[in-house]
Amino acid sequence: MPVPTELSTTRLLLRPWRAADAAALHPILETNATHLGPWIPARVAQAAPIPVLAQRLDGFGADFAADREWRFALLTRDGGSVLGEVGLFPRSATGRAPFADSDRAELGYWLRSDETGRGLVTEAARAVLAVAASIERFSHVEIRCDARNLPSAAVPRRLGFVLAAPTAASAVATTESSARMQVWTLALSHGSASGG
Repeated sequence: MPVPTELSTTRLLLRPWRAADAAALHPILETNATHLGPWIPARVAQAAPIPVLAQRLDGFGADFAADREWRFALLTRDGGSVLGEVGLFPRSATGRAPFADSDRAELGYWLRSDETGRGLVTEAARAVLAVAASIERFSHVEIRCDARNLPSAAVPRRLGFVLAAPTAASAVATTESSARMQVWTLALSHGSASGG
């Protein structure tokens, strides 16, 4: 699977997570617990002790290398600061699936609260969409987000996605009673991805 291990945009560097990122990521997850907690799974958002977080990131890197899912650390262009994550996940009609069983991809993202409102997620998502378009198996990309998360729900609109289905779903976090999930879709025009 030819998924680039590095993508560069005007302001950003995207690459697979590494265990060594744990020390930089830990304070971001701690500071952003309230910002991220309601919207993304605890196994991604929770600030575990640094050794545990390093194991988690090492697992994300292994999944990337094995083409199970592709989680990119979202970094400043010089690679010096962690901003968030943008991920691409193989899906089928029934949910996330092994690549061999997939026909589409899901695009997911999160951004630290002090960097929101600058279009960084949209910029990163465009780069990852180019990767998805290079994978013939994927007919389209979906973004699934809670309608209550207005900044997150604005991203698919900016990228030309169409709202396919609003659905009720279990909440990501135990503190939320129910999510108002939206499913946005974008048909892919297949071409080649560019990456560093």
